[in-house]
Amino acid sequence: MKQFEAPKTFLAGLNAEATGSLIAAAADVALIVDKDGVIRDTAFGSEDISIEGYSDWVGKAWTDTVTEESRPKVESLLRDAAAKTVSRSRHINHPSSRGGDLPVLYSVMQVGREGNIIAVGRDLRSVASLQRRLVDAQQSMERDYWRFRQVETRYRLLFQSSAEAIVIVDASTLKVVEANSAAGQLLGETARVIVGKNVLDCFESGSGQVISDLLAGVRAASRADNVRVRLADSKRELMVSASLFRQDNSTLFLIRLGSLQSESGTAVPKADSMLRRVIESAPDAFVVTDLKGQILSVNPAFLDLVQLPNEAQARGESIERWLGRPGVDLSVLMSNLRQHGSVKLFATTLRGEDGSNIEVEISGVSVPHAELPCLGFMIRNVGWRLSSRPRINQDLPRSVEQLTELVGRVPLKDLVQESTDLIEKLCIEAALQLTHDNRASAAEMLGLSRQSLYVKLHRYGLGDLVAEQEK
Repeated sequence: MKQFEAPKTFLAGLNAEATGSLIAAAADVALIVDKDGVIRDTAFGSEDISIEGYSDWVGKAWTDTVTEESRPKVESLLRDAAAKTVSRSRHINHPSSRGGDLPVLYSVMQVGREGNIIAVGRDLRSVASLQRRLVDAQQSMERDYWRFRQVETRYRLLFQSSAEAIVIVDASTLKVVEANSAAGQLLGETARVIVGKNVLDCFESGSGQVISDLLAGVRAASRADNVRVRLADSKRELMVSASLFRQDNSTLFLIRLGSLQSESGTAVPKADSMLRRVIESAPDAFVVTDLKGQILSVNPAFLDLVQLPNEAQARGESIERWLGRPGVDLSVLMSNLRQHGSVKLFATTLRGEDGSNIEVEISGVSVPHAELPCLGFMIRNVGWRLSSRPRINQDLPRSVEQLTELVGRVPLKDLVQESTDLIEKLCIEAALQLTHDNRASAAEMLGLSRQSLYVKLHRYGLGDLVAEQEK
């Protein structure tokens, strides 16, 4: 600690009043303690500390105002002050009427001839809050890391054990990035040898041009018809299909290779067999329904979320049976799918058969022109995440105590009306956010008529009502 070099020159004119004001302004908590350890006076730097009732400490022993584990630290501070030795700061906890402890970092000094001690404290609640958030963030990162490792392990297991030959190719260089064991057997090389080669080198010259045209079509339109090619060495005919995807800011081709006939002469499995296996093993729930929301197929992850023993009990049921807001969520999802063809990260809850509620995010897609028109929903459990949703309005009181502080200053009728209006405005804003500003769906979610919703929107100045009426 570095002290002033000339305090007598510049601070000699300070009297007791000025010194007390200076200490109170510099500290969150300041105590004057006599030589027997009894608190004789207090000063607080913030209002929220003084309203805790800590001003009643005067006349009590300092050790009686702290928690059990902090008493030895207080006694150590008092001994150091009595011996006039430099004492290091100590973390002391005071019990709070709000359920938690008030952490304060105290430094002490003996002043005057009577042995009085000044204890200057700094409020550590903000530091403690940051530490708790840091621990929560670290735990969340660890959960994400292990979840990622589990997903990667499943992917590796599925990729290598798949009976379908798969090659992943860098779109910019056409070099093989990954190949599974089935691809190595089909191409007559080990997967390790194939990695790093130009994919066109695996086929004869004429077939190489066919592959180039296939990849160009996939790059331009994201899809292309399957093609027949021949291998460079064995002249064996293969059926090749490709798709495009992005990963880590790079573009990759996923190329599927299949013999026109298997070794036994039977037809090869369907091209979507691997995708089916991936969906069945995915950690996120996947549901396929008809255009009315009746379930056609689900994966095991969905059965786990809703506590069903088998798929037969879900097939034929409406997905609305498990959605958090019956009559609202499915209507909003259907409306967006009809209008946009897809929905991303729709926040709601999923009800299990045992009555539990799970926070989930739903992404959906409409496939109206398939052989069997259907809807697909990917459902992800997000209940374990740290809360990251921003509050719509910061005017809502943080506690009942803050609300009751207005009693006596504001008439009860005005206080109730103001609180009701605030809550009503928050609910309308939340409904508009959940429905992506779809007024009809928001009115249905709130249980209001559209006309009533428009009246309330006009009352609170929400949305562009003129533009809405012109539509």
